[in-house]
Amino acid sequence: MSSTRSFVARTLMWAGVACAATGVTVAPAAAEALLVIEADSGKVIFAHNAGQPWYPASTTKLMTTYVTLRAVKEGRITLDRPLVVSANAAAQSPVKMGFPPGTVITVDNALKMLMVKSANDMAVVLAEGVAGSVENFADEMNNNARRLGMIQSSFVNPNGLPADDQIVSARDMAILARALIREMPEYDYFWHLPGIRLGKLVQRNYNTLLGRYPGADGMKTGFICASGFNLVATATRDDRRLIAVVLGAPSSAARALKAAQLLERGFNSNSGLSWLMPSLGTVESLQPVDAAPPNLRDEMCGGHRKRPATEDEDEVIGANNNPDSPYGVFLSSLNPPKAKSAAALLQDAKMGEPVLVYTGTKPPAPGSLAAGDAKKKTAAAKPPAGKDAAKDTAKDAPKNGTATAAVPSGEATPAKPKPKPKAAAATDPSKDGASATGDVTTAKPKPKPAPKDTAKDGASPTAAAGAAGDGATPKPKPKKPAPKPAATDLTPAAAQQTSQTQQAR
Repeated sequence: MSSTRSFVARTLMWAGVACAATGVTVAPAAAEALLVIEADSGKVIFAHNAGQPWYPASTTKLMTTYVTLRAVKEGRITLDRPLVVSANAAAQSPVKMGFPPGTVITVDNALKMLMVKSANDMAVVLAEGVAGSVENFADEMNNNARRLGMIQSSFVNPNGLPADDQIVSARDMAILARALIREMPEYDYFWHLPGIRLGKLVQRNYNTLLGRYPGADGMKTGFICASGFNLVATATRDDRRLIAVVLGAPSSAARALKAAQLLERGFNSNSGLSWLMPSLGTVESLQPVDAAPPNLRDEMCGGHRKRPATEDEDEVIGANNNPDSPYGVFLSSLNPPKAKSAAALLQDAKMGEPVLVYTGTKPPAPGSLAAGDAKKKTAAAKPPAGKDAAKDTAKDAPKNGTATAAVPSGEATPAKPKPKPKAAAATDPSKDGASATGDVTTAKPKPKPAPKDTAKDGASPTAAAGAAGDGATPKPKPKKPAPKPAATDLTPAAAQQTSQTQQAR
């Protein structure tokens, strides 16, 4: 018996030393809610303020995703269905994709942008596409919340922007995350995408545990001044999946650290000391607190902060990449397989490649973006003649109605080098290759000797050739060659054909 007590005392001592060394405090702050549960059973491993009402911020988008994917499973919409960005969607702020009204995007691409970029405009696009309006979609969100047992939740918008009646709790968010995992395993990739790529834009997932914490595989971050920094995180080890919820952290780095601490606590809960921990029941048995959500605006966005706190802070993860930071030290102490340092744990390469997203209904052709970039670089290196040609074409484009042909791939760059003169150009000025600049005399071939009377009356070279072939005796070679007919000597039909050739290019 004494040996058992000694073992317990030593274990608790080393646990306290580990927490002190990593900068992790045992007692959570008062103005935050923490929870970790098992995804399969719903068993609560640790809870603090789990039934306290809270503003969800962008963790709301988990419910937006749930409602959208239920509509897909029920056959009401499809992932490849095109949706149109409305003026209402385009007006959302501050974090958004920024597409203008009228832009077409598929449900699949909107979901990927929603979950990675936390795009507020894409949330409205999905809401209007699924239910016809934000109000109707909010009704669906609330109906699903009641069906799932999220008894403290209330939704009025699909993106989590500040609203007094937009309320959840750590308890309810864990229930929602569990429903996503259990009901929609085929769509699991949506909540652990490493990033998205849209043209040259690359956006990494705001969930900084992905690729850094061993086993991390979801789900969603959120922030508004009133809520603080929120995170619903999942991780899997040895076929055991856990869900951690952090609401009200003071920074993105702090919420990642707290979530990692909760997950680590959960994975170690099956050790020989688990009998010391009292049973907390299941997540549904957690008691709700009858209170108003705390408002952390002054703490999060007051003038005492060195830099304003925003959801974009999730992109600035320099503190997380520092191996000497509390987060880096904590991760290095986890001792995952084949990891020798915190720096090895924090490499972005472990997140994988960002997935391609696009507007419209069809993906761009493979390599088209790269080819466009190469063409732009080539056009920029053209000689002055090419630049002049590009200027002339740019002036003509609005007049001839071909301005929309200029696409991001850079294909509509008509600044071509002047072709070498061809003899055939003398008979057809519309094909002499110089129409882009309007200079029809630059490709003038050396004229053949012509009779003096032909040169005087301005006959065309074709007519002169006909006169030489009807048996007439050719006259001596003139001292000066007959000049090529000027552009103004073209017949009206030929002039019209030349103008059309310029416009088509």
